Amino acid sequence: MRLRGIRRSRNVEVRRGGGGAGRVGGLGLVGVLFVLGIGYFTGIDVTPLLTGSGGTPTQQSTPVSAEDDAATQFSAQVLTTTEEVWTQVFRDQLGRTYEPPRLVIFSGVTQSPCGGASGATGPFYCPADEKAYLDTQFFTMLSQRMGAGGDFAAAYVIAHEVAHHVQNQLGILPEVNAARQRASQTEANALTVRLELMADCLSGVWATNVRGLMERGDLDEALNAARKIGDDYLQRQAGRVPQPHTFTHGTSEQRARWFDRGFDSGQVADCDTFAAERL
Repeated sequence: MRLRGIRRSRNVEVRRGGGGAGRVGGLGLVGVLFVLGIGYFTGIDVTPLLTGSGGTPTQQSTPVSAEDDAATQFSAQVLTTTEEVWTQVFRDQLGRTYEPPRLVIFSGVTQSPCGGASGATGPFYCPADEKAYLDTQFFTMLSQRMGAGGDFAAAYVIAHEVAHHVQNQLGILPEVNAARQRASQTEANALTVRLELMADCLSGVWATNVRGLMERGDLDEALNAARKIGDDYLQRQAGRVPQPHTFTHGTSEQRARWFDRGFDSGQVADCDTFAAERL
């Protein structure tokens, strides 16, 4: 992805503070990545494993590495592209004004109104403060442990979380959250799958609007990342037989197909997974 000349977004909040990238709760980097993998594969908050006690997360001061700086720069530039794309799409397709989210970049652990953020279950969006949370070490796990390397794969991760903010601004996220609270666990999971696949499609809408920044192979990187974080793939990687009723993000095939749909169409209206008979 060609980001030279793209400014850094001002809507980035860096919480590296005491560091934490080197060791968290007594775990080295390899141990942290392993535990984060468990959390992402299973959907379990593994903060207690990172803290070592189940209590307050601990961080040990370590210098911010050049890799951390580069990841922060990259994330801030990608966020700028989402701001430009969604400002235009909201105006042209929806007749509305887009208000961008803030992106919190942290190391190890931090706090959010939606609960403690450890990066244990991957990047997430918190509608309570309209912020997306990202531990950039997730990019390392995405590449090394999940086989989804490449800068556009990482950009897709950011675009997906921003897509949840788009859903929040359109009133979709609060409506679905209310419906999930009234539903059974299986029904709530099914609603979440539709929400996540819509975010994948909206990520495709973003991607088609930044084609001028894309390099050869970028689209394949995004599609590969979508497949590698499908529920069926992750459950198999964790040594489990895929259980569709537990899916919360959709299958690998679904995630890639809905991203591709958004990329091909470029239209928000074509991303309505809740009106789709077939996901």
